[in-house]
Amino acid sequence: MNNYDYIVAGTGAAGLSLIVHMIHSGQFSDKKILLIDRTPKNQNDRTWCFWEEKPGLFESIVFKKWTNMWFNGDEGKSKLHDIYPYQYKMIRGISFYEYCLTMIKSQSNISIEYGSVEKMYSDGKESYLTVNGRSIAAEYIFSSIILPGTYKKDGYYFLWQHFKGWFIRSQKAVFNPEEATLMDFRTHQFNDTRFVYVMPFNNYEALIEYTVFSESRISDHEYDEGLKDYCNNNLCLKDEEFSIDNEEFGMIPMTNFEFPASQNNIIYIGSAGGKTKASSGYTFRFIQKHSEQIVRSLSDNDSPHLNQPGKKFTFYDSILLKILAEKKLAGSHIFTKLFENNKMSKVFKFLDNETSLAEDIKLINSLPKSQFIIAAFSHLLK
Repeated sequence: MNNYDYIVAGTGAAGLSLIVHMIHSGQFSDKKILLIDRTPKNQNDRTWCFWEEKPGLFESIVFKKWTNMWFNGDEGKSKLHDIYPYQYKMIRGISFYEYCLTMIKSQSNISIEYGSVEKMYSDGKESYLTVNGRSIAAEYIFSSIILPGTYKKDGYYFLWQHFKGWFIRSQKAVFNPEEATLMDFRTHQFNDTRFVYVMPFNNYEALIEYTVFSESRISDHEYDEGLKDYCNNNLCLKDEEFSIDNEEFGMIPMTNFEFPASQNNIIYIGSAGGKTKASSGYTFRFIQKHSEQIVRSLSDNDSPHLNQPGKKFTFYDSILLKILAEKKLAGSHIFTKLFENNKMSKVFKFLDNETSLAEDIKLINSLPKSQFIIAAFSHLLK
């Protein structure tokens, strides 16, 4: 007999979002649910940024939001975009964890256990995992755990998006809290794709992130030098004119590897289920969409198995990844062309996988055509 109806393995953004969507639906109070993770989530270990048209399920914990965003490209091409109908939002990791876990602890049918998942198995009849040396069974397991070696497979393109952020406090009022910077390529590229991301909270405080697309991470010294150089030269702040309140670091896989949606009654969620946008690294909104779909399917059909979407956007992502991974064109040049010739709101819609074919063609036509056509044919042949 099953110990639980559902087990959620991994309590990061994907696992906790799924549970909050379940609770919010009001349909699962009769289900026995177990959450498993290695350690408690009690640190402000990351920041999630995303865009939305309407208030979402986590609106109450949004730390800051913006409706105007800069893009600073190569050759001095800069533009301030009004991103209506979207708002760009930031949620702090600790706020997300506390919000979700407070809600979860109020539910008598949900429990949490800490330990390393050693094994997962499902043949469609039995589903279980092994944690802390004992096996626990459930009808369905929802897993955001990624096995070692998953990403780098022959025949697929792969880059890391890796970044280091400084939460800085300036002595001068150098920020406009109403205007954020999505991408600033006014930094040395070192034959990679490198840009800085600026999220101002007020006139004196902001999150500055130095971001790189490459096959491997760089040294801590290089991140720090990139951040310091940006503060000195782009914000016109001398070293003694700002302090660093906190730091964060992250690595996001960018790959067209076809992650499995499920393995019998193990349902993969988050990055493990392919919910990281291959060409941009954005994940949070795709997790929310996936969670909504799973909850709706469980409520309507008593099954979390979903019809798989078409592969149009996977194809687009693969082409861009191929060009970036093989260094056919500079990333700064590609993104400059994209944002120079299109509204940022249209780009957001495209990155959300929600554009029509006509909208796709307009955006793609703004990019360097010959290189993208060659890459498309090469990928299709491959």
